[in-house]
Amino acid sequence: MFEFTLQGTAANARAGSILLPHGTVETPAFMPVGTYGAVRGLHPAELERAGAQIILGNTYHLHVRPGEATIQALGGLHGFTSWRRPMLTDSGGFQVFSLQGLRSISEEGVEFQNPLNGDVHFLTPERATEIQWALGADVAMAFDHVVPGQAPHHSALEGMERTLRWLERCASCHNGLDRGQTRQTLWPIIQGGAHEELRLRSAEETLARGSWSGIAIGGLSVGEPKSLMHRLLELLHPVLPPTVPRYLMGVGFPPDLLEGIARGVDLFDCVAATRNGRHGSAWTASGRLNIRAAQHRTADEPIDPECDCEVCARFSRAYLRHLFMAEDMLGLRLVSIHNVRFAIRLTEQARAHVLDGTFEHWSRRWLTRYHERGNE
Repeated sequence: MFEFTLQGTAANARAGSILLPHGTVETPAFMPVGTYGAVRGLHPAELERAGAQIILGNTYHLHVRPGEATIQALGGLHGFTSWRRPMLTDSGGFQVFSLQGLRSISEEGVEFQNPLNGDVHFLTPERATEIQWALGADVAMAFDHVVPGQAPHHSALEGMERTLRWLERCASCHNGLDRGQTRQTLWPIIQGGAHEELRLRSAEETLARGSWSGIAIGGLSVGEPKSLMHRLLELLHPVLPPTVPRYLMGVGFPPDLLEGIARGVDLFDCVAATRNGRHGSAWTASGRLNIRAAQHRTADEPIDPECDCEVCARFSRAYLRHLFMAEDMLGLRLVSIHNVRFAIRLTEQARAHVLDGTFEHWSRRWLTRYHERGNE
């Protein structure tokens, strides 16, 4: 269990598979985000038909409501949500640290105010680990100290060092909970802001603190230039062991998926697929398309003629635009389904091209077309 098999490479791009308690995930893979235990507006069967192999649940939001005790009593996240395939839960660190003015940080943990009702919570590395154990996802993330993308060196250093100290506490707690059950694995998170030496130190010291079944790269795509994210991924590639999957947290726009895969990333997650979908922004190989635009009022073609999703197989742009103009929730759901399938299919295509040795040429052509056509 929790084994990663590397099946092929093309330069730094990788294709592999991760064996987890609830199934095998073929990589590279995109994880739709189920913040409250549901990918916003979508039925689990729709996600399965879209090709989702693994989804993400948000520890912070699930802890606030309905609470991990309720979820555990109802069979953990898998039983509670009826999702039978693998799941990953984040640590809650990003959400807690984004509550500016509503939280205070100490070495022990983070005290924060629930913005819904004003209740005060205190989240420690141990508590975050216990919550995720109760939720029961296949993969749990270590509690980390996230800093803004443009954080100065001293702030990034503080966050990176605290993340390492908290990692030791998370691992100790997780080992005590596991007691040989091996039903959940814990992955650490590399931090360090935009500073190369901090990223390298974070990676090296994280690897020195344990034998991990996977490793995450956090604190990117939070305001820093894309070129900087690419450079940091290139910097980390030779440092990270090839025998474990690499997870780039919070990244999932189509070009970012290919740029990450080209730099050795195996797993991605992002809310953008469904968030964009709810606002009528549809993803295509020729850039983003605003389905609300007047030019689609009589358009009989699908969102993307090249797409194999159930939405493109059945509905026209004109009908989808009509749903948005009529404020019918079906429109939001259909474009979300398309975007999720688009992201998943893109990673499936990338995997196939890695395995047949054509990834570099194919991805260059794909990105050139995407950027040249622009967005509506």
